[in-house]
Amino acid sequence: MSTRNDSTKPTNRGVSRREFLTRGAAAAGGLAAAPYLLGGAPAWAAVDEGARVGGRLDVLNWPLYIDKRSRKRFPKETGIKLKYSEGINDNNEFFAKYQEQFAAGDHIGFDLVIPTGWLAGRLIDLGYVKPLPLDLMENVGNLDPSLANPAWDPTGEYSLPWQTGMTGIAYNIEATGRELTSVNDLFDPEFEGKVGCLLEMRDTMVLLMLAEGISREEIATSVTFAQAEPAFDRLEEAVESGQIRKFTGNDYQDDLVNGDFAVNIAWSGDVAQLTLDNENLRFIIPEEGGHNWADVMLMVETSNRDEQVAAWCDYFFDVENAARVANYVQFISPVAGIEGALAELDEAAPDNPLIFPPDDVRERLVQIRTLDADEEERFDERFAQITGA
Repeated sequence: MSTRNDSTKPTNRGVSRREFLTRGAAAAGGLAAAPYLLGGAPAWAAVDEGARVGGRLDVLNWPLYIDKRSRKRFPKETGIKLKYSEGINDNNEFFAKYQEQFAAGDHIGFDLVIPTGWLAGRLIDLGYVKPLPLDLMENVGNLDPSLANPAWDPTGEYSLPWQTGMTGIAYNIEATGRELTSVNDLFDPEFEGKVGCLLEMRDTMVLLMLAEGISREEIATSVTFAQAEPAFDRLEEAVESGQIRKFTGNDYQDDLVNGDFAVNIAWSGDVAQLTLDNENLRFIIPEEGGHNWADVMLMVETSNRDEQVAAWCDYFFDVENAARVANYVQFISPVAGIEGALAELDEAAPDNPLIFPPDDVRERLVQIRTLDADEEERFDERFAQITGA
């Protein structure tokens, strides 16, 4: 499973994210040991025998992060009335929008939210979310063991991954005129005014720190603000010179497709879907390395819908359902053993390096260490100074 310069083109020829927009909107650690109270198959799997969960569930997720079929089948197979919102565009935006309600103990209108792991850790520490009802789930043992007990949730009580993925560099070869290989390509004067970066501080700064020669081991275990300062300075200079056009959340796709961005820091699955409609798009993990992350499911403290939350998590940790989502979103599934089910949907999908990154790509990925409150503030303030956020 390898491609030139790690550039990838997805093999799935199903409904793309862009087509969906046009048509629709215009067993590891403590988890494996959890007792299962439902017994046998989960309630949603026995709907033909009349076993339904019922009730209501309100879910807040990122845009275009689930296939259309799953959104229809989940309510039908569980009897749960689902309100599904694609309202997360950026983690900091999400936190700023709901922080006051969280702090006051008011219900934010959702039972389950799906932020990125680092923010999940903050929400857990602040007491804004509660432990997941793992004892009501049958399929939690399907979790990829490498994702159990993560840094943001060491006990594994509060979160389960929705999807994981990679941050690298996307580019429109029609706009660049050449293949790209390095983080330093973001600073090529030839692309002045056509470079985009992500508003997610970690996604952008991990790549820039790697380009400044900070090792993956240091980033994962010991990096300090002082070490990161040269990377921040370089980013600031690129903004002031006009090299960087703008910073975006999940809404960078249009700029990439139409060529307003020649190159930008991007998320793997987004570009995989966009490539279905534009063969000029590429995604690489640059030679310096890339960032890996997980978006995770959290139950808000004010929700009392344990059975409905459990049904949602359990439904999407079923191998067949997880494979269907992965085939659509093109990110890395947190559910182990989906290869066979995925091959039934698309025989070439198990060879897709965006869903199953080869070892040489995985070895170049890093996740920044958990920052304490003071460090977090320094990193965030410096980044906000540069981005104007």
